[in-house]
Amino acid sequence: MVQGVGFRYFAQDAAEKLHIHGFVRNLRDGRGGKCSLSPTPQQHAEFCAMLERGPRFANVKAVHTEPATPDPQYEGEFVIVPSA
Repeated sequence: MVQGVGFRYFAQDAAEKLHIHGFVRNLRDGRGGKCSLSPTPQQHAEFCAMLERGPRFANVKAVHTEPATPDPQYEGEFVIVPSA
């Protein structure tokens, strides 16, 4: 569950600090969020470590990753998109 703790904003801030491009959104069923990124291996590791800590009032139980094709629509920025 990521609703109500500012997780998307936390992820966006972390991505911007690391200069990662992509997007973040909550899943409609409330079981978590999804990020789509285009990081280097080092950026990916640092971003995952930040997500595992999470925002102040979050209790992160796991961060799962899987390969994906970066969406060129988000090249040069990291944005919050509507839930899916």
